[in-house]
Amino acid sequence: MSTSQERGRQDTDATIGADKASAAPWYRRRAFLVTLGAIVVLAITVISDLPVHGSLAADISAGQSVMSEVNSDVAPCAFAVKESFSIHADQVAGSLTPSDRHEAPALMRDDLAACSFTDNSIFDLSNIEVPGSAAGKRLGDVVDTVTLWATSDALGAISDLRMLLTQPNDASAKHDLASRERALASDRAAALADISAADQILSAHLPEPGVPTLPDPGSPTG
Repeated sequence: MSTSQERGRQDTDATIGADKASAAPWYRRRAFLVTLGAIVVLAITVISDLPVHGSLAADISAGQSVMSEVNSDVAPCAFAVKESFSIHADQVAGSLTPSDRHEAPALMRDDLAACSFTDNSIFDLSNIEVPGSAAGKRLGDVVDTVTLWATSDALGAISDLRMLLTQPNDASAKHDLASRERALASDRAAALADISAADQILSAHLPEPGVPTLPDPGSPTG
């Protein structure tokens, strides 16, 4: 066979192959298969990045665990700030005994430490991990708000109360204390609103954040 005939045959084979490829069903064509493969890979990637949603019972259990840890961690600070406000109320009412006056500075110093990041419980509170669910996001807000309540509002209030223990007429401390009391109330309300929102998502009733109303209703604050 001559060279020209051989080339002609090759050209014919190539043409026939191309014709067969173009005549193949759409679902067997290379372009379609490549595109389909890319779509499958993309779908797998997107699905793997989506948050994993457990059962409702599991979400409720996780929420209860988070709130149990929140309340356990904030409890020492909650007690401390109540104690400091109680001491101040007794001071304003003139009911502090000599023994109380002697013990109060050390008690308030310990109360201050209980609401700072130097306390292990507060450090643990600020590092609580929450679920990635919709309810978990609201629980994350609770954790952040309760941490702020302790390390800013309560800590600042106790600092003011310590100042007023030795300088009862300090105008700056009185003014700042009034601001701290408003912040304590505002953050408490925000935390309660967030836990209520989580309750609605889960159709459950999770434990409320253990942050008390401060000062106690009816207690004088100077």
